[in-house]
Amino acid sequence: METLFSSLTYGNVQIKNRFVHSATYEAMASETGEVTDALLNRYKLLAQGDIGMIIPGHMYVHPLGRTGRFQTGIHRDELIPGLKKLTDAVHNEGGKIFFQISHAGRQSRKELIGRRPLGPSRFDRDPMYLVKGAEMTMEDIQEAITSYGKAARRAAEAGADGIQLHAAHGYLINQFLSPYFNKRRDDWGGSDVNRFRFLKEAVLACREHIPERMPLGIKLNTQDFTPREGIIPPLAAKYAGWIRELPVDGLELSSGSTYYAAFNMSRGEVPVEDLVKGMPGWKKPLGRMALKKMVGKYKLKEGYNLDAAKLVRPRLNGTRLAVVGGFRSLHHMEEVVEKGHADLISMSRPFIREPHLLKNFRNGKQDRATCRSCNRCLAAAANEIPVRCFNELNS
Repeated sequence: METLFSSLTYGNVQIKNRFVHSATYEAMASETGEVTDALLNRYKLLAQGDIGMIIPGHMYVHPLGRTGRFQTGIHRDELIPGLKKLTDAVHNEGGKIFFQISHAGRQSRKELIGRRPLGPSRFDRDPMYLVKGAEMTMEDIQEAITSYGKAARRAAEAGADGIQLHAAHGYLINQFLSPYFNKRRDDWGGSDVNRFRFLKEAVLACREHIPERMPLGIKLNTQDFTPREGIIPPLAAKYAGWIRELPVDGLELSSGSTYYAAFNMSRGEVPVEDLVKGMPGWKKPLGRMALKKMVGKYKLKEGYNLDAAKLVRPRLNGTRLAVVGGFRSLHHMEEVVEKGHADLISMSRPFIREPHLLKNFRNGKQDRATCRSCNRCLAAAANEIPVRCFNELNS
């Protein structure tokens, strides 16, 4: 346990232990993206739990990059004062906060952004909302890259300790990186090098707008689990080697995509009725039928992204590595860090249920998270209900 509660540096920031609150969509911002009291209270409570690095849910960098009705925005300067309140809420409790900045790309809907969503390529309708994305023009690509840089500047002005680019879970950077989503034949697709270009340019745009030593990380998919091959662990390892050559301080590894492989991303139970609840009436029978076929197929395996991390780790040459995915046992987390498979352990659902989990670990009250991986918390957020644990009385 000593190793897990030892400090380390991430860029120029001292992190007090090896635990990360992995970014989790909260559905707690206002409908125009402002920070609310609910968000402030959530992250104040998490900071009081002594989590080393806190990463709030992804913040959209551009109006067309929004994916949730109550998603936090970082796309205009007027949002900076609220974002400053968020960093203050964490700093006042002795915590460190990194903003995850994101563009949804084709993982959005017309009712949210006012037009057909954009992605690297024209594409079939997605299986969740049946939306067919449009191909980005060169101007669209440059505008999106610029929006990452401007968002990074806003994060710095709001007092964030660092930023993380969301390049996982089927969002825009992941879409460019993935051979499944990216069918372009210009400078932005057609080869691994070209598919990597969007991430590289987004990183460089961010670096232009933040203080020289401000930490910058990336959340990267190790496997997309799309119907046809997208990113798989060997390709993720290749990308990690190229990321090492960029001005990047750390990687967090994940897998799955929100629209195509949500339960590879968050393994455990499939809460059919909770997910169906928010669907339009015509879609509920189809949704219920499709979800019932998934029940029992995504049993939790602790550290389910760890095998991929072992493939990625040798490519990093000192770049900090965090891994998310089903960690529950203190002994297992300790083994991962002590054996050098990762520097940091990321968790999402356990901290939803137990914001003070780490204090209980440290004082010996428990050696395992009590999260059941029922996924009702994430189903709530998917239905724009503020994220929380729905099993407090059923542990």
